[in-house]
Amino acid sequence: MGPYFLINLLGLDTVLHVAEHLHEQYDDGLGEDRFYVPEGMSKLVAEGKLGAKTGGDGFYAPDGSPNLPGDGAPDVEELVELLVLKTFREAALVLEEGVATHRDIDFGMMAGAGLDPRRGLLPPFMKADVDGLDSVLERLERAAEKHGDRFAPPTILKRLVAQGRLGQKSGQGFYAYPQPDADGSGPSTEVVKLETRGDVAIAWLANGQMNSIAPSVVEDLGKVWEHVKSSGIRALVIASSNPMLYSAGADLKAFTTMDESSGAALLDQTHALFRELGKDGVPTIAAVNGLAFGGGCELAMSCDVRLAARSAIFGQPEIKLGIIPGFGGTQRLPRLVGENKALEMNLIGDPISAEEAYEHGLVNRVVEDHELLDTALMWARKLAEQAPLAVAQIKQVSGKGDLDEGIAAEKAGFAAVFASEDGKEGISAFLGKRKPRWQGK
Repeated sequence: MGPYFLINLLGLDTVLHVAEHLHEQYDDGLGEDRFYVPEGMSKLVAEGKLGAKTGGDGFYAPDGSPNLPGDGAPDVEELVELLVLKTFREAALVLEEGVATHRDIDFGMMAGAGLDPRRGLLPPFMKADVDGLDSVLERLERAAEKHGDRFAPPTILKRLVAQGRLGQKSGQGFYAYPQPDADGSGPSTEVVKLETRGDVAIAWLANGQMNSIAPSVVEDLGKVWEHVKSSGIRALVIASSNPMLYSAGADLKAFTTMDESSGAALLDQTHALFRELGKDGVPTIAAVNGLAFGGGCELAMSCDVRLAARSAIFGQPEIKLGIIPGFGGTQRLPRLVGENKALEMNLIGDPISAEEAYEHGLVNRVVEDHELLDTALMWARKLAEQAPLAVAQIKQVSGKGDLDEGIAAEKAGFAAVFASEDGKEGISAFLGKRKPRWQGK
């Protein structure tokens, strides 16, 4: 519904009170009216025309005609444009003031204003990314020239444009967006998209609104993983193409339609893939941007490093369905957070925040939402510099069995990498004060 119809329902007196309060609180004494009190609304309230609470007589008369007729023909396109720009500017100022994250604001507008992407109605930051942040900047500059400082471009927008973060078309704006390889060199996949950036790569989970871990995701992720191992890629980031969540968990509907044999085979396939992510010489980084439940949380736990956006949420809610975690959640979780916390999470099934996940060791770092992908790529590039054989051995022997078994595994692993060509190259490069050239041999 439009703003005047909405205010009619809320009550003009209520909205007037809010407008007066905001005007007073945000008055900077310099003459810039970030919020102002509409004279027409003050007039209607003084006349007792409060909207639905007074028989529908507010901005509109009971017969639907306007109570505040204008003196010219409206330019509908311009009005829509100004509302979109003002909404974005206010959202950006709220973000700059640290009141909420851009995801919080977009979620609020989705829930409170009905801006539902499924209906083609995008909340402010998502819409700005789709339109192009450079385009939004130009439009705000034009509006500011015509209508004053109320449309002055916010600092965060100018900074992002200067950084080349232009939104969906550049792969990064307020949110991160996939830019899959288009040269045909990667595997043919539908629900996991591969993006290569030098010697690191991103596997983008792209399985619909919930990004569920379905059989097709396991198959595609397996194809991407095999390509990564055989193509010289040195580190892999697993991220979500959905700006609002990482993965809501396993696709239970798909699993329940499989027969016992197929289900068991898929379970074995998933466990084998997740196990490889934690054993191979290619480091893996989970960039968790939102909700990571069940299978999504288990996928993240199978990676070597877990980075969480501040708005990320983790959980193992299977117990609430009368089942248990099926992709390693009863084994990896205790190794990360300790037996006590893992038992609590698996028995109760309630989610935990990114901060709590960090406190208990489930994630390595918590970063601001808009910094997640950049941070994940920074980790990937750093880990890509390490010797692949040594990486694999460290991954395989760390936390292995009891202490005696772990030490035995460490001794065997040390002997294997110390005698390898990479081991000799690393020592030689150190002594020669040069950068090593790893071959994975």
